[in-house]
Amino acid sequence: MESTRRVRIAVLSSEGETVLRSLLDWLHHEDELRGRVVLERAAPRSGEMGGLVDALVVALGSGGAGAVLARSLSTWLWQRRSDLKITITSDGRTIELDAQRVPDVQALIREVGGLLGDQEPGR
Repeated sequence: MESTRRVRIAVLSSEGETVLRSLLDWLHHEDELRGRVVLERAAPRSGEMGGLVDALVVALGSGGAGAVLARSLSTWLWQRRSDLKITITSDGRTIELDAQRVPDVQALIREVGGLLGDQEPGR
């Protein structure tokens, strides 16, 4: 039986929910992640019918899906034109990124890969 880890990706941007939906679409194009990425809604506040989209949740199994997520997320970030703040949480560990344009994509891949456990940090 394959164990699954949950990775939560929250994105704060002036583009609002649009940027999170863009990332969802981007990740759906990765074969290894297809069917493993869903939108997470915040709990509705008093008087609201439903919560706003809050984050993406990625279910990672074994087989290098974490490395695929790290590379794909890094490439997506590198192509963004707006300022973003991204928070990635997995297994109680968190990485926060403030990005306008990511200058060192390889360093970002290593950091995210280290968090996801598919790569050793610093390698």
